Amino acid sequence: MSPRPFVARFHLFLAVALGALAAACTPTINQRGNLPDSIVLAELEPGKATRQDVARKLGSPSSVASFGDDTWYYIASRTERFAFYKPKLVAQQIVAIEFDKRGLIKSVKQYGLDEARDIDPVDRVTPTSGKKLTIIQQLVENIGRFAGAGTEQ
Repeated sequence: MSPRPFVARFHLFLAVALGALAAACTPTINQRGNLPDSIVLAELEPGKATRQDVARKLGSPSSVASFGDDTWYYIASRTERFAFYKPKLVAQQIVAIEFDKRGLIKSVKQYGLDEARDIDPVDRVTPTSGKKLTIIQQLVENIGRFAGAGTEQ
């Protein structure tokens, strides 16, 4: 038997293994949101276009201001994730459209990832009343409680 078929199979196995390894190193890209076209945004003039015009041309917003609905946000972001690592935000764009009391556009602002700010959420836990029970205490306290639950009296 000639060693040539073994060498050919080894080279095929090696090529498949290297291809799989290269594919595993490719990041998974996740695109979320859809930003309006800049030409359509230019058509929305402050003081002239209304809420209805914005909704018709851009669709519903990604988010609305927390207090009142005077600002609409259109948000798009792209993340990359390598293997099992935490996803990394690589691009983000936000269009904020603010309306006045009459429902006309007051301003249109655009923000990018360079204007984003990191925040540190508070780690405090709200205390609750009651007592902490272990699993054993919970099981012992429930013995006999449900004995007559299915019978009629």
